[in-house]
Amino acid sequence: MHIAILSTSVRAGRNSHRVGLYFKKYVEKNEIATADLIDLQDYKFPIFEERLRFMIDPSPQIVDFATRIKNADGVVVITPEYNGGFPASLKNVIDLLSVEWKRKPTGIVTVSTGAFGGVLVYPSLIFSLWKKGVWVIPARYQVPHVQEAFDENGYPADITGTEKRTQTFLQELVWCMEAREKMNPPD
Repeated sequence: MHIAILSTSVRAGRNSHRVGLYFKKYVEKNEIATADLIDLQDYKFPIFEERLRFMIDPSPQIVDFATRIKNADGVVVITPEYNGGFPASLKNVIDLLSVEWKRKPTGIVTVSTGAFGGVLVYPSLIFSLWKKGVWVIPARYQVPHVQEAFDENGYPADITGTEKRTQTFLQELVWCMEAREKMNPPD
């Protein structure tokens, strides 16, 4: 099994990437799957004017990103809450892809510097993902006060509590990944 962990904030001083670092370490340390941390800040994508499937000559970066999502058995989307919504960088790549997202088991992790952990992001993000045919898992993972919950290197302040929540969340994702594999056997 292979999990893509999508770190979606491209802001300077971002805190949500800390959670991406943590998830990659956790998945690998516990041998849940192989993990690929995809950092949108590394890509510096422009605002796309067309979906990948209609691009005549997509850049190697676009093809690389699409391949990394397509090759994943499941995705963990880590998004901050910006003014009640998710970042434009995430909407940009949701809209870019089509078949790569189709029926892909995906868990949503929301973060905020405030007390609610990005709860306001869910309705709009889930709707955007559903429109692309993404299989959004029912488990939720919210990180309030992210700047205190994780250090810059992705280490949690409350190791025991964080690992317990992470295990439950990832068990749900892995169950969905295994179910998808059984429903769609390779040719």
